[in-house]
Amino acid sequence: MATVFSMIIDGDIPGRFVWKDDTAVAFLTINPVTPGHVLVVPREEIDHWEQVDPSVFAHLMAVSQTIGKATRDAFDAPRMGLLIAGLEVPHLHIHVFPAHSLETFDLALADKDPDPAALDDAAARIRAALRAAGETEHVAE
Repeated sequence: MATVFSMIIDGDIPGRFVWKDDTAVAFLTINPVTPGHVLVVPREEIDHWEQVDPSVFAHLMAVSQTIGKATRDAFDAPRMGLLIAGLEVPHLHIHVFPAHSLETFDLALADKDPDPAALDDAAARIRAALRAAGETEHVAE
C-alpha cells in the first residue's frame, strides 16, 4: 500500500513542493515546527533510513543541505535543524527546518493547524531563495 508521501509524490494528494528530481522531492510539512519546515523524501518507498542505498542517502543529504541553505536565507534563521525521526510515516523523510532553540526539535510541538496562506508563502520564499542560489533546474513550480 502506498504511503501518504507516495500519494503526494504521485499527485494524488496536494503538496507544496520546493524541489523535484529523479531521486528525491522536497515539500513543506503540514505540521511545521517553524515556518519553512520542509521534508526531503526519496521517491522510492524506503521505511528505515539505515536500509537506504548509500548513494541515495548521500543524495538526500545533499538535497537537504541545499534546501537548508536556501531556507536559512529565506527565513534569516540562526541555525538549521535536520532530523530523521521515522515514526510518523513509514517512508524515509528528512526534516529540514529553521531552528531557534532545542525545543524546535520536538515534533510533538509542531503546529497542528497552520494557516494555508503561511505555508504557501513559506514555499514561495524557499523556491525564490533556491533560484537566487542558482538552483533553477530542480526547483518545483
